[in-house]
Amino acid sequence: MKTVKDYIRTIVDFPHEGIMFRDVTTLFSDPRGFRMAIDQMLHPYAGMQIDKVVGLEARGFILGGAIAHQLTVGFVPIRKKGKLPGAVISEAYTLEYGEAVMEIHDDAIKAGERILVVDDLLATGGTAAAGIKLIERLGGEIVSTSFIIDLPELGGRKVLEDMGMDVQVLCEFEGA
Repeated sequence: MKTVKDYIRTIVDFPHEGIMFRDVTTLFSDPRGFRMAIDQMLHPYAGMQIDKVVGLEARGFILGGAIAHQLTVGFVPIRKKGKLPGAVISEAYTLEYGEAVMEIHDDAIKAGERILVVDDLLATGGTAAAGIKLIERLGGEIVSTSFIIDLPELGGRKVLEDMGMDVQVLCEFEGA
């Protein structure tokens, strides 16, 4: 019996030498694998009140849209700087090779709404932490964070847990 992890391929030395890129496009392209991932990501939230799903750019959009559909709730994208039209709020964060900025529409979440944050991969936690800060600035209440893959050696789970977040992952890979 295949697991979600079995559908994920590893690309060596992408995008840089020494990186083991965990490619979820092979999971997404397989109907059984994709359904399995969405079902498993939904499972911890059965019966829980969630008002919106937030997906982090870019693969979090694919997962978040499918999960929001299954939960019959709204979907909100958090995007890289300059990609959203209209009024936004921004949050800068540090990457291993520099700095980036994430943005959300300033009216995307109402105070008190219960939010599930979704992305494909948890590495250092920088992107997710920036997204969480944006949601909290708008008054959203984070119910949980959900990822397909965790890279434990990079410490992202600890970063999010230190922020008081519940973290759910479907599988782990060693290394970066």
